[in-house]
Amino acid sequence: MGVFDDLVGQERAAETLRRAAAGAAELLAGGPGTGMTHAWLFTGPPGSGREEAARAFAAALFCPDRGCGHCDMCHQVMVGSHPDLETVRPQGLSYGVKDTRQLILRAAGAPTLGRWRVVLFEDADRATEGASNALLKAIEEPPPRTVWLLCAPSPDDMMITIRSRCRVVTLVTPSAAAVAHVLATRENVPPDMAEFAARAAQGHLGRARRLALDAEARGRREAVLAIPASLTGVGECVAAAERLVKTAEDEAAAVTAALNESETAELRKVYGEGSTGKGLSRGLIRGGAGALKDLEDRQKSRATRTKRDVIDAALLDLVAFYRDVLAVQFGAAVELAGADRRADLDALARSSAPEETLRRIDAIMLCRRRLAANVNPQMAVEAMTLSLRRP
Repeated sequence: MGVFDDLVGQERAAETLRRAAAGAAELLAGGPGTGMTHAWLFTGPPGSGREEAARAFAAALFCPDRGCGHCDMCHQVMVGSHPDLETVRPQGLSYGVKDTRQLILRAAGAPTLGRWRVVLFEDADRATEGASNALLKAIEEPPPRTVWLLCAPSPDDMMITIRSRCRVVTLVTPSAAAVAHVLATRENVPPDMAEFAARAAQGHLGRARRLALDAEARGRREAVLAIPASLTGVGECVAAAERLVKTAEDEAAAVTAALNESETAELRKVYGEGSTGKGLSRGLIRGGAGALKDLEDRQKSRATRTKRDVIDAALLDLVAFYRDVLAVQFGAAVELAGADRRADLDALARSSAPEETLRRIDAIMLCRRRLAANVNPQMAVEAMTLSLRRP
């Protein structure tokens, strides 16, 4: 099975990338390189597989058989060990110009194995304005063997001058049936659980996998979907907001604590902590104080980003819940993401009007925009829960 066969529900994008990989091989042989270009922009909603598609394309560029899926080149790309592939994953709220300039210098190097030098930039929309301007210059004047693979939710999330110089690959949300099939065949998930997870995740394969395999993830979803029925007064709204933010903080701490500890220990070791010799350890640690401070700042930014991502995932679950309520109110024949909570959906649909449901959905989306604008999470979520309050 080739690397593009793993892209769930992305047949059109996969065909485009197959033709481009063939063009790349043609270009290396001195031909015109039909369909190949040096800069690509992979776009699509969360869960559509932007990074997976970009990684599959990188494997196809390195592979002698254009992405066979089982050779050493393909394997190295998939596990992240290929020397000519650099993957950038912004950990904090943004990706700055200093990091971008260092990345551009590394990308300008010649390929180690003689084919291509590939940079896979996940969440490229997090690049600051200065970083985007630096990136634009690198894309405008690329080395002959360097290929940029940028990933973002939509073309509009990138500077117009950058997206105009990239070939855009648009990915779509895979169907629940396709996601359930993958879970059942590749993860050995029981069919009923696979269908539930795929439906609840609304086509997001990564989230569906977590829901299918992790009981704690299912518990967190249950807690979020219990919020609408609990919002009977101001006190309940404030308490629900506090629980939601506290859960996000705890999860962010759990995700980042071990990583922070290992990064700090490694940096201290680099700067000589534990070294022997008169005055040696003290001098090196003092010299590394600036580096330690930079690391702490990056770790704080990463923790904040993780916390906001957790809250945003909960907000998307709430949007799906109220969308289901609206579907019930209109009698729409659509698949319900929250079909497992049909009693709650029916009760809210009977006790409120469609206009109220739309207002609640707008309140959740406003909360998402406020969080993206760095509004205090507790205040933003409290304002939202008060707007969701049942009369």
